[in-house]
Amino acid sequence: MNLEPTAADEAFRVEVAQWMREHLSGDFAALKFRGGPGDEEHEPALRKRWERELASGGWTCVGWPREHGGRGLSIEQQVIFHEEYARAGGPGRMGHIGEGLIGPALIQFGTPAQQQRFLPEIVAGREYWAQGYSEPGAGSDLANVQTRCWQEADGSWRVQGQKIWTSLAHESDWIFVIARCEPGSKGNKGLAFLLMPLDQPGIEIRPIRQISGGAEFNEVYFDGAVAQADHLVGQPGEGWKVAMGLLEVERGVSTLGQQMHFAHELELIIKAAKRNGRANDAAIRARIAQAWCGLRVMRYNALRMLSGGQIGLRREALIYKYYWSNWHRDLGELAMDVLGPEGSVISDDPDIRPLQQLFFFSRADTIYAGTNEIQLNLIAERGLGMPREPRPAG
Repeated sequence: MNLEPTAADEAFRVEVAQWMREHLSGDFAALKFRGGPGDEEHEPALRKRWERELASGGWTCVGWPREHGGRGLSIEQQVIFHEEYARAGGPGRMGHIGEGLIGPALIQFGTPAQQQRFLPEIVAGREYWAQGYSEPGAGSDLANVQTRCWQEADGSWRVQGQKIWTSLAHESDWIFVIARCEPGSKGNKGLAFLLMPLDQPGIEIRPIRQISGGAEFNEVYFDGAVAQADHLVGQPGEGWKVAMGLLEVERGVSTLGQQMHFAHELELIIKAAKRNGRANDAAIRARIAQAWCGLRVMRYNALRMLSGGQIGLRREALIYKYYWSNWHRDLGELAMDVLGPEGSVISDDPDIRPLQQLFFFSRADTIYAGTNEIQLNLIAERGLGMPREPRPAG
């Protein structure tokens, strides 16, 4: 990645910023800085309209190859797009899982027929996806899959089991599921990767009410639900390879947009501290300064991560999730300490509620997408080359 912007890059930045100013207006103005983590229930129908607005301007799937409907932007220009999107207050993306996860996985592993069926709908903002990975009782052990599937005589697959912490499943059209297709197999062996419509008999979606009051997470139950024969990605038994390939793109260029959102949250904390006088507290000022420094460290590590020409679970990427999740958790605690007593009662005040949501949701940052403990194991094993802890026999 070129860290020195060219004249073309600067012109592109101006183009993105101008488009956002012109289009994130009117009805869409209500979406500014909304719909992010902890706020994903905000105006889902309007945010789907926004996805189609983005698509009409060619601003969905900007990093995808042109032959698959994307813009084929360079890493540098993708970073610029995500930064300017977040700077303008672009809302949380309803199409994130389709654009950022299953789309790239289908580009890499899908058949031409699967690509032709699903990719155009993602690009156009017409179909939305949920991720069927986590299961009850499995914790961060993603390979401990109990959901099972079997193939019928007509080639279709039946699925039985349960997934949990499924973001926006109630607003999604499709779900990708890893399920055990080989009876008796364990761990990451014997898995299938299936694409399934959510609106069908045999699938029940139940909301999970969170501490913040929202319910963007869900439990999804499968009772003989069907995936068509041509909606198996890869071969039976190769589900883990597809699932891991999908996760490798999760820590890509959109991380810079995430950091712009973090910067906005830090600005809200600073405004609150100035408003209520806590900016005069030397300890609070020091913590704000530490948060700002941490955000800069995060940015430069992300740029280093993207500079190697390979997006995936490189050493820089291994430490990224651990770093930002701890930083963001601490930011949530700083927000509550700045609010003081006025933050202890749930409020609809726009000067208070966003900081309360930040605190509540950031408690989960060190748990989802791999707990801190799992992240440290990965850093030790893959980054430092340390041997795995031997498991007791029996």
